[in-house]
Amino acid sequence: MRVKLKIGEEEKQFIERVSELSGQDVYKCYQCGRCSAGCPFAFEMDLLPNQIIRMVQMGLQDEVIHSKTLYLCASCFTCQSRCPKGIDLARLMEAIRLLIEPKGKDQFGPNDVPTKLANELPQQVLVAVYRKFSK
Repeated sequence: MRVKLKIGEEEKQFIERVSELSGQDVYKCYQCGRCSAGCPFAFEMDLLPNQIIRMVQMGLQDEVIHSKTLYLCASCFTCQSRCPKGIDLARLMEAIRLLIEPKGKDQFGPNDVPTKLANELPQQVLVAVYRKFSK
């Protein structure tokens, strides 16, 4: 038995905007959980990556935008490499962050990375931090 969710106009707009900004079809996700299983930061997240996608699919904007997961995503592309549907979850997270705060504003920016830590971090993490400011 399938349960049909009734999604209002505001929820539809949120889903469409996230899809438009990210270039990703969130409805491709069928909740296999591989993205969450491979995420190196999943242990710190309040919502797992597959839960974020599901909440976007359902139009649960408030729950998504208040999640600390959006700012913990390192855009390491592990989730995308494991996704059988090829969903680029890093782009999806970035799109949601863009909806929350305009360009150039973030909870963590390039100038907040201490030099010593920058020398130890993988390049992908640093690239992800700078990508947020380059669009």
